[in-house]
Amino acid sequence: MKKVISSKVLLMFLFTLLFSFNIFAEEAVPSPIDTGDTAWILMSSAMVLLMTMPALGLFYGGMVRKKNILSTFYYSFGAAIIVSILWVVCLYSLSFGGADIKSIIGNLDKVMLKGVEMTSIYPTAPSIPEIVFSFFQLTFAIITVALISGALVERMRFSAWLIFAAVWSIVVYAPLAHMVWNPDGVLFKLGALDFAGGLVVHISSGVSALVACIMLGERVRYKKEAMMPSNIPFVFIGASLLWFGWFGFNGGSALGANALAGSAVLVTNTCAAVAALTWMLIEWKAHGKPSIIGAASGLVAGLVAITPAAGFVDVNAAVLVGIVVSFLCYFFVVKVKKHFNYDDSLDAFGIHGVGGTWGAIATGLFANPKVNALGTGLFYGNPKQLWIQLISVGVGYAVAIIGTVVVISILKKLTKVRVEPQEEINGLDLVLHGERVSE
Repeated sequence: MKKVISSKVLLMFLFTLLFSFNIFAEEAVPSPIDTGDTAWILMSSAMVLLMTMPALGLFYGGMVRKKNILSTFYYSFGAAIIVSILWVVCLYSLSFGGADIKSIIGNLDKVMLKGVEMTSIYPTAPSIPEIVFSFFQLTFAIITVALISGALVERMRFSAWLIFAAVWSIVVYAPLAHMVWNPDGVLFKLGALDFAGGLVVHISSGVSALVACIMLGERVRYKKEAMMPSNIPFVFIGASLLWFGWFGFNGGSALGANALAGSAVLVTNTCAAVAALTWMLIEWKAHGKPSIIGAASGLVAGLVAITPAAGFVDVNAAVLVGIVVSFLCYFFVVKVKKHFNYDDSLDAFGIHGVGGTWGAIATGLFANPKVNALGTGLFYGNPKQLWIQLISVGVGYAVAIIGTVVVISILKKLTKVRVEPQEEINGLDLVLHGERVSE
């Protein structure tokens, strides 16, 4: 009897000891995932998605004629639908999968988010689950495509837009995201600095918008009749929501709830406010009155310009970036577009293309190692960084131009890209969607 009891006691002791070892083993290898960082990126993802729906929809929708407000909303909505599906299928893999084709685009190892699990992490975001990182990056892809619609509204068929959104995402966005943000990417290895998407988001969308609007041609009666904004309150609300959402855009790109995120949010707000004020003063001087649309345009230009630099510059540089970008964008929107007579309906190139270009260059000038040790610009003793930024801008322009020309050319052979002239006159809301804004 004593032997039986002794055996049971011994087994219980061994079991307890083994269980204890397991606990200690688990404690010895803590998870790298930080709940605070994860919460911040989830919140930032929601803020960036809000930038497309409803912010960009309202911002763009308020600037078109009343007969096209709903169709303009639908461009943003449609982009979100198409890109969300493609992201899971292949876009994430092509953007953030392992290198393929000389580090220009990713491979297909992560198709249908294969291997992207709750416990897996991405190399550049070690404190959050890869599935959260993937969703955050998805919101960037969505708004990039949606931004292009600003140059195409009031004349492009919705069916053609959906096809364009899908193919352009694969041909242009995925390669640029891979080259700039993937550790295997050629521009990443070169040392290109693009904190939150001046190159990947704004140059790609702005330049593509310019190419697309030229290839589609101007709207019916362009310059023969006034094409005035239909709802300036929409513009104001949209711009305000963009301002809010941009804190997730830039602050979230720190990929953690940390001091760098705080710095990014501060310089973002500073640059946006300075740019809005500068545009306001320029317009006041030129026309005698400051307009809501002018201030909103300056605000967005400032937000665009600080995007690539947000995690690398201090507030002093942010002020300079904001002043310069308003002068540059105003010049392109008011003077250059008129001179070359291209119908960039809502100035997608004038704001995003030009603003993103200046922001990328400014990063090479003002990157401060005290803000982020990963970036040192010309004015802090590293002229090489400016050359890297210029090369990266050139690559971005080349990919956007060539890719968009190819996509639009193929699209024209496959389907009707533009609505008929009379349909355009009647308005896309009723013609394409059978709906209209109530009287």
